[in-house]
Amino acid sequence: MPLAVQFDEYGDIDVLNVVEVARPVPGPLQAVVKVMAASINPGEANIRKGLLHTMWPATFPSGQGSDLAGIVAEVGTEVTGFAVGDEVLGFVDTRGSHAEFVVVDVDNLVARPPTVPWEVAGSLFVVGTTAYATVRAVGLSQGDTVVVSGAAGGVGSLAVQLAVDAGATVIGLASDAHHDWLVSHGVIPVVYGDGVSQRITKAHDGPVDAFIDTFGGGYVKLAIDLGVSPARIDTIADRAAAQEYGGVKTDGSAAAANADVLAELAGMIAEGRLEIPVAKTYPLAEVREAYRELEQRHTLGKIVLEP
Repeated sequence: MPLAVQFDEYGDIDVLNVVEVARPVPGPLQAVVKVMAASINPGEANIRKGLLHTMWPATFPSGQGSDLAGIVAEVGTEVTGFAVGDEVLGFVDTRGSHAEFVVVDVDNLVARPPTVPWEVAGSLFVVGTTAYATVRAVGLSQGDTVVVSGAAGGVGSLAVQLAVDAGATVIGLASDAHHDWLVSHGVIPVVYGDGVSQRITKAHDGPVDAFIDTFGGGYVKLAIDLGVSPARIDTIADRAAAQEYGGVKTDGSAAAANADVLAELAGMIAEGRLEIPVAKTYPLAEVREAYRELEQRHTLGKIVLEP
């Protein structure tokens, strides 16, 4: 029987188990995908801990995971756009991609460009659509200056690249260890921590027009203190601050979660205009170790499961 990650109660990493499950059966407009790669995300850890129960309650036993890339193994009776053997990437809203096989609505699939590696394709949906939404939310255009917190994280590493692609001057807040990567992608690196406001001002001569917060912990207030209009601040990590400072946006993955955006981002990767750094891959059986590393919040880019 195929394997899948499940948990039977909210809790720490040790509630995650890899269990045998029945192979999924597609509905008329669905496909069963043999998963080759599926990344992990902080939001999934927060759901598992019960921190998002009010917004996204779990039904136990709960699966896990949204991102996926793989090979179509079976299609539903009304599917016309995909066939068995097609290589695809996409997403599920059913918390089930951390598995050997997953059933996916075909509207949530796009063809995998041949030059996009499996581990990259399986990392694209959550961070890609989230970064896309944040850049769109703050309305970046040629000549703007934007600060991105958590600039070397899963979302931040894509947001800085999309901001550069939009023609903005991008200041990325990250640890020293990731500054070389940021510089190589056209980003001005600044170390986070005490005195960050002064370091931002020193790094760039001119006003800050926009701020993308992917990390939380006071960055919305920092943006306000830097003179950024609330309408040009987007946070995916601090809804309380967004409510405190009226007008601050909270656009994330849900604001861009569709196959058209996914295909656009995959095309940018294939063209060499966008990179998803992959920090490490783990087999499905080591899902606990993968999340243990993720929750340290110091990796550059993505951590990926390879069932």
